Amino acid sequence: MSAATVQVRRVDYTDAAEGAALVELLDAYAIDPMGGGQPLAPEVRATLCQRLAQVPLAASFIAWLGDEAVGLVNCFEGFSTFKARPLLNVHDIVVRPAHRARGVGQALLAAAERHAQERGCCKLTLEVLSGNARALRSYQRFGFAPYVLDPREGQALLMQKWL
Repeated sequence: MSAATVQVRRVDYTDAAEGAALVELLDAYAIDPMGGGQPLAPEVRATLCQRLAQVPLAASFIAWLGDEAVGLVNCFEGFSTFKARPLLNVHDIVVRPAHRARGVGQALLAAAERHAQERGCCKLTLEVLSGNARALRSYQRFGFAPYVLDPREGQALLMQKWL
């Protein structure tokens, strides 16, 4: 398989089949150690697409190989105050294990980049676990680099506080 045989299409959150594919792919990611190792909660599975449809700046893309959904990227538009322009954050990206290292992730990132360019975004952002070497290589191959303003001050760190 090559990236040319994969078709990447934006998800219609109101389409039952596309929504089911999105939930199954995201659940596969959640179960993976890089996604936390726990399946999505039943209430999340039941409401995710309905809730995504209510987020005006959400965009999801599924990579299809024929009728099989083999990858997913979920993105959300934010805003760069330093550039006074929108940015697009790649929030989730998953490729089914049998389809990894075949261009699917690159095709999903390219779809996100095209969407960002259409929206006038100044940059793409994402987070990745430092131990996820395969994903790091893929992102670097696509052109991502650590967020650094002044090398003497180090790289930006992602932090969280659960509410």
